[in-house]
Amino acid sequence: MNKKAKRRLVVTGGIVAIAMLVIVAIAGSGGAASSLTVGDLLTGDYAGKKVQVTGSVVDGSIETDGTAVRFDITPEEGDGSESVRVVYEGALPATFGSGVVAICTGTVENPPMLKCTEMVTKCPSKYESAEGSLTVKGLIDQADTMMFEDTKVCGYIQGEVNDAGADYRFVIESQGATLKVVYDGGLDEQIADGVAVVLSGHLDSDGIFVATEQPAIDSSISK
Repeated sequence: MNKKAKRRLVVTGGIVAIAMLVIVAIAGSGGAASSLTVGDLLTGDYAGKKVQVTGSVVDGSIETDGTAVRFDITPEEGDGSESVRVVYEGALPATFGSGVVAICTGTVENPPMLKCTEMVTKCPSKYESAEGSLTVKGLIDQADTMMFEDTKVCGYIQGEVNDAGADYRFVIESQGATLKVVYDGGLDEQIADGVAVVLSGHLDSDGIFVATEQPAIDSSISK
């Protein structure tokens, strides 16, 4: 190989190396989100950092301001004494509501507040196997926007189960809220008082949930 060819090879290799460094630098500038607790954010040590925080949406804390939604989250297993304000601007997950567990990713601002750019929601931990479903309270809290929208709701059957000709089939309860359910299909013989179920359907204008599929029994949930 002559000197000119070697020189070209060295130059080309240098360009490739620089390009790779630039790509790595750009990728690194976004930074991976650090997983923190609500308590971590309250220390005030993470201003300007990209983080991911998980917590339950505090009842009564949801506020809307144009396209932005503001709410507080508190540790799932906490006593509610610690909370962090979250500001989210974007399409809300269908499962969002009070009591729902929100996984929020964004940038910390001071005083400790999370400017959220990504959010995923799930039912509280006692409904882990029903992930993606709303609790009864979560559905009722956003009844105005959820009416006639296809969704899933999880809860425990409360009281007796009526026949298909009754005004409603049964009542479900979760987080202290109750909801009457209408369903005219056949029911599994295990559907009874205290059984945990996941229902598919929609909320009607009279506040009754119209189930469109056979209620799913979640035997992994213990009351």
